[in-house]
Amino acid sequence: MKKTIFLTFLATVLFSMVHVSVSGQTNERQTFTRENYETRRIAYITAEISLTAAEASKFFPLENEYKLKFFEIGQDCRRLIRESQNNKKMSDAEYMKLIDCNLETRLKEAQLEKEYFEKFKQILTPEKIYKYQQADIRFAREFVIVRRPSGNQNNDRDNNNNRSRR
Repeated sequence: MKKTIFLTFLATVLFSMVHVSVSGQTNERQTFTRENYETRRIAYITAEISLTAAEASKFFPLENEYKLKFFEIGQDCRRLIRESQNNKKMSDAEYMKLIDCNLETRLKEAQLEKEYFEKFKQILTPEKIYKYQQADIRFAREFVIVRRPSGNQNNDRDNNNNRSRR
């Protein structure tokens, strides 16, 4: 019980720190670290979906594994895209290779997502899984908005509301 109260308190404090930084501090741009981002993301998700200490201790290691595999799936495709950006005169075959790579990557990502969401169901309720998906997207959007130059925030927010996840 004490552990749950402590984690809830910690998540609330971290969430309030995230909320303060998301709502307007601009030094976030200069002080970005991957660890800081992950700490804030975990606190945000924990608070948003009301994870218990037991759920969080099982869920986040699995979710980290999922995120790493998800990132690795797209590495080859991202490399091809970077290489193509320097090539102004690409052939149709090269464009088809990029298109096929993008499609194959999205298929693999969807398969991985399905595999891991089956594992998530062993830890979380369907409601919490759904809320996790939404919180993860919201946090990423808010984080990007904070890191953009201040003149573009309102337009970007409106544009993001009209786009799908992908």
